[in-house]
Amino acid sequence: MDHSKRRSTNGNIGFKVPAEVTREKCRRYQRRGKAVHRMECTNDAVFSIIAHYQQEFRGVAEYYRMAFNLSPQLKRLKWVMEQSLTKTLAVKLRCKVTEIYKRYGAIITTAQGPYKGLMVKIEREGKHPLVAFWGGISLKRRMDVKLVEDPIPVWNGTHTELVQRMLAELCELCGSEREVEIHHIRALKDLKRPKGVERPTWVKTMAARKRKTLAVCKQCHLDIHAGRSNRTPLME
Repeated sequence: MDHSKRRSTNGNIGFKVPAEVTREKCRRYQRRGKAVHRMECTNDAVFSIIAHYQQEFRGVAEYYRMAFNLSPQLKRLKWVMEQSLTKTLAVKLRCKVTEIYKRYGAIITTAQGPYKGLMVKIEREGKHPLVAFWGGISLKRRMDVKLVEDPIPVWNGTHTELVQRMLAELCELCGSEREVEIHHIRALKDLKRPKGVERPTWVKTMAARKRKTLAVCKQCHLDIHAGRSNRTPLME
């Protein structure tokens, strides 16, 4: 019996990142085997482009956090995504990739130590700036995490609007101006509920506006994930 393909570590069953998964995810950012820019993203704000590349990579890293081969597999994906990200920004800003690193290169401080990455800030008078990062996501294996069903794809056509709504700093459910965050869903079909089941207010709001993102305060965001949210949305 051939045991060479068993997912095990030290004789125990182990969770791994399949090589074909890494190749498939890399292909989203490649053409003919080379990392390329994503023209469909070049109309978005720089802040949004960086934030959404980061979110997509974070989703994959967290989904496979318990994999014993997490680092060797996802280092390749990170490299490909970074090449695609910098090329996308270079096309948008009509400059060379080296200029992107000069403009946005930064050392990101994390609990695991400093990482080289990219950073963009949107300054706000009298308030902390909005900050988007690329990099700084640890690829260290952890066994104390909760798996989500699916990483969240983030390219949904509302990125510039997302920045505008974050800058507005207004919860679209309760009107609060404190700690406004963005709630994401994977697809509009995820808003559907079984027949006869009452839809929460946040679901009705997103469905009516045909949006995959919703600006909400921290408390409303917690309520949504806990299944408690039924607040009245603001008027358009």
